[in-house]
Amino acid sequence: MYTISIGDIQKNISLLTKLTEAFTIVDKRKNQNVAIVYPIKKYSIIETLAGKYRNRVERVDDLEMAKEEAMRQMMSEKYGLSY
Repeated sequence: MYTISIGDIQKNISLLTKLTEAFTIVDKRKNQNVAIVYPIKKYSIIETLAGKYRNRVERVDDLEMAKEEAMRQMMSEKYGLSY
């Protein structure tokens, strides 16, 4: 298990985002273990956020195109425009 100080995490926060193995966070001034951090498995956030509607949510391959389509649809409803 790796040991990292609080200062190292403050200097380089990407240590937490690129975590592949468990490591211990240590406070060097007090010589105490503050926390043990474990990596999480990657999962789709859709199921977490959708709740009981998760079966009705469609996956989107291109997020930018989905945003544009939603904007066009909203503008056509609000202003009566058609594209």
